[in-house]
Amino acid sequence: MRFRHSLLARYLLIIMVALILWPFVLPAYYIPSYFLDKDVQQKAQYIDTNKLKQMWHHEAAKLDRATPEQIDQKLHTLKDQYPLASMFWVDGAGKTKLVLSKQKNIPSQWTLENSIEFMNQSDGDPITFVSYIGRDQSNGFMVFQIPPSVTKLPTLSFIDDKFLAIYGFLVFGLFLFVSWLFFFKIRKRLVHLQTAMTETKENGIPEKIVVDKKDEISELGKAFNYMVDELIKSRQHEQEEEALRKQLIANISHDLRTPLTTIRGHAYSLQKEPLSSKGKDSLHLIENKVDLLSHLLENLLSYTLLSARKYTLQRKETDIIRFIRESMAGWYPVFEKEGFKVDVNLPEKAMIWNIDPQWFMRILDNLYQNVMRHAKSGRYVGVRIVDYEGKTAILIEDRGPGLDVTTDKKGAGIGLSIVSLMLQEMQLGWTITSSPKGTEIYLYEKK
Repeated sequence: MRFRHSLLARYLLIIMVALILWPFVLPAYYIPSYFLDKDVQQKAQYIDTNKLKQMWHHEAAKLDRATPEQIDQKLHTLKDQYPLASMFWVDGAGKTKLVLSKQKNIPSQWTLENSIEFMNQSDGDPITFVSYIGRDQSNGFMVFQIPPSVTKLPTLSFIDDKFLAIYGFLVFGLFLFVSWLFFFKIRKRLVHLQTAMTETKENGIPEKIVVDKKDEISELGKAFNYMVDELIKSRQHEQEEEALRKQLIANISHDLRTPLTTIRGHAYSLQKEPLSSKGKDSLHLIENKVDLLSHLLENLLSYTLLSARKYTLQRKETDIIRFIRESMAGWYPVFEKEGFKVDVNLPEKAMIWNIDPQWFMRILDNLYQNVMRHAKSGRYVGVRIVDYEGKTAILIEDRGPGLDVTTDKKGAGIGLSIVSLMLQEMQLGWTITSSPKGTEIYLYEKK
């Protein structure tokens, strides 16, 4: 992008025009002042009397232990810098030394009486500053005097002041208006770009914007349009891969059911045949692995249906306490057979959640199945209602080795993925806390 098309170049143009116009305003103030008093610039340094007073005290303090020649030289230097001022200094014996003044009432030898008389004559006219030389009063003092007239700049007439104010306000107001208009248009375009970035279509991708200028915002708009094109291509590619993956999983799940049914049938037939104890153990192992594989295939198919949003959700008001009791009653014999201690601590008061009972039963079954497979060593399962971060939650806990331990029974986590998808669809939240001492799973309503 060329510099002349940039926003910086445009605003620099506004500044340059303002700088060109501004000198036409200043003469309206300085030209009348020039005709009233040609020494305006020279008098400007006498306007701030406080600053002059501080300067005089500062210069006097620097002359500590200075010789008379050095003091004379300093006064000559200050006289060159302030030609309209009168200066002189008096030594510690009260004798006037160097006088750089047109006044004739300066005594050559200072006494108490003429000191008082000098101060009375200098009361406000001329303006007088007296400073001791150095830190010791015995070194004497130095005097700086200026007429009150040099501390005031000439004033313009009422008509000139009014014209200058109106003219200045018009020029300055024009500059402010042009600057505001410039930034208003920039803001309008940025807000339009922001809206385009935040508002998306049904596919989750924002609309492209129209680019009709050549500046930084237009370049940003082109980059945004390029990003939208890339998102569309990526989304299409992702959808094609997702459809292929789901179809493949569905086909595999369906095709594996037939051989599993056949294996299960032959395993059942072998149970009727005379087998050695080793053969019976092998047959029992085959049955367990077939059941596990069947469960995995069912989870895989369910996960595919959930991902494709083809798993029907039918929510209704359900007493979750009663629901958990019924679920645990069905699983109690299974846990008891494996030697688990079952600890169920639920309140008598009903707790209503808006859930799909079949989905929630599937969630509990998957969680109990995980306890059976991965926490059998702990021989403990607990279900109770607790307070979790200000929410009423269902806690399912075990005393197994935790989820981070790698075992031969650890799968790909499809069961927990199904739990996560179902809870998300039902607008429920969950949190897993795992350690070598066990795993805690909290289920709660999102607020």
